[in-house]
Amino acid sequence: MRKALAAIAITGFFAAAAYAAEVEGTVEGIDEATRVILLDDGSSYVAAESVDLGSLQPGAKVKITYDDATMQATQVDAEM
Repeated sequence: MRKALAAIAITGFFAAAAYAAEVEGTVEGIDEATRVILLDDGSSYVAAESVDLGSLQPGAKVKITYDDATMQATQVDAEM
């Protein structure tokens, strides 16, 4: 029984992780009112409330982790 529960838990973990995706690009613009990040390739992502947009500037190179189903950015890392 324990092995079956462990297998189900592991499968659930990987299924949840499958919905996350990453993209890298250069910030073209940021609309803090709507929390939209626009990249230079024309793609846009709505940042989750937990994402700090205050430190992002146009021209910054970023890696965005987003929910594949909703396209909501869950993490934004500026590359130094």
